[in-house]
Amino acid sequence: MRIGVISDTHLPGYSNRLKKIVERYFSDVDLILHAGDLVDLGVLEVFGERPVKAVCGNMDPLSVRRVLPDRLILEIKGFRLGIMHGWGSGANLEEKLYSVLGPVDCLIYGHTHFPVNRKKEGVLFFNPGSALEKRYAPVNTVGILEIGEAITGNILKIEIEKEP
Repeated sequence: MRIGVISDTHLPGYSNRLKKIVERYFSDVDLILHAGDLVDLGVLEVFGERPVKAVCGNMDPLSVRRVLPDRLILEIKGFRLGIMHGWGSGANLEEKLYSVLGPVDCLIYGHTHFPVNRKKEGVLFFNPGSALEKRYAPVNTVGILEIGEAITGNILKIEIEKEP
């Protein structure tokens, strides 16, 4: 199973640039996960008919928080995936999130805008970075999770030009 992972889009609504990113990088995924900070529910329209699961983030207004949960636990092919955006300082963020979501095989988060794809004590910590903002990272990124006999992640650098 292939899962597209995105976070921190920070958009006021539908975006043609995001649509191009989704079409290019998520064309063959079975599921898309959005790890929060959509800012507007209209962002979800970009994914079209693709199945999407999303959580709200710390920058999401009440209109988003009323619709999306702040965390999700998904059981996929025998693995537990925990999804939560994050909050506060990036220091010890993974530990804070794991203490809330705990025991999971893969912890998916956002908030820092910085991509992470590493295993620690048997848990895959996965942050796709930000597809549209480069506040804390030199490039824009999204992620792909592959679930088979194991869970593996891949961070993809976005190579689509910004609209003028």
